[in-house]
Order: sequence, then C-alpha cells, then structure tokens
Amino acid sequence: MERVVSGIRSTGNLHLGNYFGALKNFIKMQDENECFFFIADYHSLTTHPTPENLHGNVRQVLAEYLAAGIDPEKATIYVQSDVPEVAELYLLLNMNAYVGELERTTSFKDKVRKNPNNVNAGLLTYPVLMAADIIMHNATKVPVGKDQEQNLEMARKFARRFNNMYNVEYFNEPEPFNFGESLIKIPGLDGSGKMGKSEGNGIYLIDDPKVLRKKVMKAVTDSGPTEPNSPVTESVQNLFTIMDVVSTPDTLQYFKDKYASCEIRYGDLKKQLAEDIIKVTTPIRERILDIAADTEYLRKVVKLGEDKARESAAKTIKEVREIIGFKPF
Repeated sequence: MERVVSGIRSTGNLHLGNYFGALKNFIKMQDENECFFFIADYHSLTTHPTPENLHGNVRQVLAEYLAAGIDPEKATIYVQSDVPEVAELYLLLNMNAYVGELERTTSFKDKVRKNPNNVNAGLLTYPVLMAADIIMHNATKVPVGKDQEQNLEMARKFARRFNNMYNVEYFNEPEPFNFGESLIKIPGLDGSGKMGKSEGNGIYLIDDPKVLRKKVMKAVTDSGPTEPNSPVTESVQNLFTIMDVVSTPDTLQYFKDKYASCEIRYGDLKKQLAEDIIKVTTPIRERILDIAADTEYLRKVVKLGEDKARESAAKTIKEVREIIGFKPF
C-alpha cells in the first residue's frame, strides 16, 4: 500500500475541473492507499499574508471536499496549521536549503514577476514547506500537476540531502503520481485553456442553478459550421468535453450530429448543457450547504484528522531530532 500526501488549496471553491479531474481520483485512491489530504492554510500566506477570512475559507474548502467524497474514516484530512510539527520540520529543512537553488525555482520566479511588491521569505522557501508537508508522513507518492513538478523534485532533493548529510536512509524520495490517461481535463467557458479560478472561467459546485445557467449561456462558441462534417472548433469542442462528463451519451451524440450536419443551435446546446450540469451539481451543492452548517460535524472531522496527522508527524519529528543530535539532558 502506497502512502500518498496531497495538499488542498485553502482559497477558492471547487469547480467542475477539480471534481472530474484530480478529486475523482483522490476518492478512488483513499480506498487503495493510505492517504493524507491537508488544507494548505500556511501556504496561502505566501501570496495572501493578510487574508480577509482565513478560517471561513478553510471551513468552506473542508465542507466542499467532504461533500464531494473525501471520507475522513478512510483518509486523513486535516488543516495544515493544526499540525505544529510541520513548522518544526520546515525550520529544520530550511537549515539545509540554499538561497540560490530556491531563487531558481520556476514558481518563485513567476510569483516575483507577477507580484514584485510581495517577495517575502515564505514565498522563497515555499518548496521547503511543501517538502515538509510531504516527507513529514514519509510519502511514497504525491499527486502533482505540471506546475508543481519542480517543487516535488525539490522535496525529493531535500529528502535525499537529509539522508546523505546524516548518513541514514530515513526519508523516502516520493514519486510523482499524475494519474496518467485517467485524469480528465475540463476546459473553461472562455473558449480555450483549462477551467480555473484565476482564469475566471469556472463552474463551481456551490453555484446555484440561476448562476450556472447564466454562466453557461455566456460560454464562447463560434459562428457555426459552414460545411457538413467541418472540424469542430476549440471553443465548441470545449462544450462537448464538458457535456461528455455531465450528459448522457445520446445527448452528446445528438449535438455532435447537429454540428456535423450544420443544423446546430448553440442556444439549445447551452440550455441542455446547463440543465445537465445542474443535475450533477445540485446533490453535491446541497451536501456542501448541509455540511458547512454542521459545526459539530466539522469539528469532529478536523479533530480526527489532526489526531491522525499528528501521530504520524510526531513520530517523524522525534526520529529526525534524534538523527540530527537533539537529546534531552
């Protein structure tokens, strides 16, 4: 059984891309692996050092992941800041992380370019904190997207460096887990690219039917096919891709046939797509609202996750301290 660790952003709502992409795989993974899912509230401070509602954001994200299928009885789901051992391992790893290698990371250079007035030490050492999150539980696998592959390689480097410096074989060097061809990529509504919060093209699980219909009806299309069996343009293919995961196969085929015969009416396509999205998201949205309102349940979930995560983390910190040479008098 693999030990898997993955972070969850503490800002932003779950959208269809999250749900049909990585999250569906997370739900499968928790049945087959020992999984640790953490809400990365420390990480959020690197770019939002004075959050308006940090606790509210964490609460909402927790409710959404639970409603979508993460099971706290199968996986360990916890809030990063509830586990102080993370901060201690972060500090210890920082002692052996070098400024030059951190300055060369792509994510750091991108953030500096986008926000030159907020180049803080936490931003520079973001890969070290990520490494602490991962190797704290001695993970063997880490689900990563393209934008985090370099940071995972840094985590492998810090684990390897610790082992070499202290002449031990203590930390695993976690392997990336990218789900292969099983990872579905859901496009946005703007005609190109993936669905995401920063792109402003997302369909969120918490959106009510009125909001969903409005978003879908504004989706980018084209001027329509001019010849039978014309190649499908990217913007229309994006809508077909979304329809492929929320609609019945015959519904999708109907609109593909209409496109091929130059008879497609985009208004009809969008109306059907909106209703099919609503059919999928409404049960999840209702669960999100119920869970978010149940403070006692959320408290129990967070406490269970904290206890399980700290049991693993405390063992690691105790052994790391002994390896380094910290000893009681």
